[in-house]
Amino acid sequence: MNFEQLEAVYRQPFFDLLQQARATYEAHWPERDEMQLCTLLSIKTGGCSEDCGYCAQSARYSTGVRAERLMEAPEVLAAAHRARENGSTRFCMGAAWRGVRAGTAKFEQVLDIVREVSQLGMEVCVTLGQLGGEEAAQLKAAGVTAYNHNIDTSPEHYPEIVSTHTFQDRLDTIRAVQASGMALCCGGIVGLGETPGDRLKMLAVLTGLDPAPESVPINCLMAMPGTPLEGQEPVDIFDLVRLIATTRIALPRARVRLSAGRTRLSPEGQALCFFAGANSVFYGDKLLTAANPAARADLALLRALDLKPSGLPAAVG
Repeated sequence: MNFEQLEAVYRQPFFDLLQQARATYEAHWPERDEMQLCTLLSIKTGGCSEDCGYCAQSARYSTGVRAERLMEAPEVLAAAHRARENGSTRFCMGAAWRGVRAGTAKFEQVLDIVREVSQLGMEVCVTLGQLGGEEAAQLKAAGVTAYNHNIDTSPEHYPEIVSTHTFQDRLDTIRAVQASGMALCCGGIVGLGETPGDRLKMLAVLTGLDPAPESVPINCLMAMPGTPLEGQEPVDIFDLVRLIATTRIALPRARVRLSAGRTRLSPEGQALCFFAGANSVFYGDKLLTAANPAARADLALLRALDLKPSGLPAAVG
């Protein structure tokens, strides 16, 4: 869908939009009462050389986040086991790097970690920054099922947020991921000072990818002290719901993942997002450096909405 088509969908009366999004969801997702639970683990925190204005892990800002070493495989494997026992069917590992390069010690260590985690039966997702075709192929061979690389915002607004790499750099990594055969997890962040039009332009880029992303994380900015965007106001809940509904209509077969920022959403706000077509959440007490709703609170909310975790139901208590 192009920008004009997306805007026509987005601007229609609120309840008409929700009805269309819900109908689209039910037509493409027969497991309408299931919610995918994903766990995100930071395997290398802080010390990143990039200047992403929203990120507490950038070495350029004084945020209190200290640079840490890359976790060892046994530590990561233990966390993955816990995630599986708690009902997660997707385990995502993130590292605060500009990117990775084949043949380096840190990349070989990541490949070893992926090989071990991939034996647990969960989907394995990584987000390691920029990569090329060789690195993507090696990650795929090691057992990565999906690579996360968000485009964050519109091409026009992107230079206002990041200066150390370009929007085209993002697209180049996405092309390498798709060429490798890994699924693409790609979405954005709302609350970066962008306009509603910027959000739709971001979505137009996502709908133009071939193949389309298998999952689309929608993150709400967690304004972290010490970052350039620390003073940004939270996005209005109805604007967020509109974006999720439009995303569901534009990308009917993608998992739409309600990601960072859920601590600022009421249970009722989250319920609206789920009705509008969000069918995946990041699950656990922490997302990289930001807080996340407690696992028990998430499970209680799902029960209240007559929803259930997808897969591994016996492991969830």
